[in-house]
Amino acid sequence: MSTRRRRKKSTRRQSRVASIFIVAAVLFVCTISAFKVKELRAQGRELAYAESVLEQKIEAAKQENEVLLAQQQYMQTNKYIEDVAKDKLGLVYPDEIVIKPQE
Repeated sequence: MSTRRRRKKSTRRQSRVASIFIVAAVLFVCTISAFKVKELRAQGRELAYAESVLEQKIEAAKQENEVLLAQQQYMQTNKYIEDVAKDKLGLVYPDEIVIKPQE
């Protein structure tokens, strides 16, 4: 009977040690998981900020593209050709009178 008691005590001790080990392992896993969640949330915030910055850059590029397209269309008109001829080359129509301000 004494060997049975010893075995029961021994198995009880082993089961306590195993339970403590399991609880410690679960706590360890939970702690590691909590730190990973914190890191992933911070990374998510950084990525959201980077996404908003990139969206702003895309919007600015679209606006610049619209301006350039409008300028391209203007450059294909006769009005542009006349403006360049007057400003850069000093050309005028035969019936025009050029009045220059005094400097």
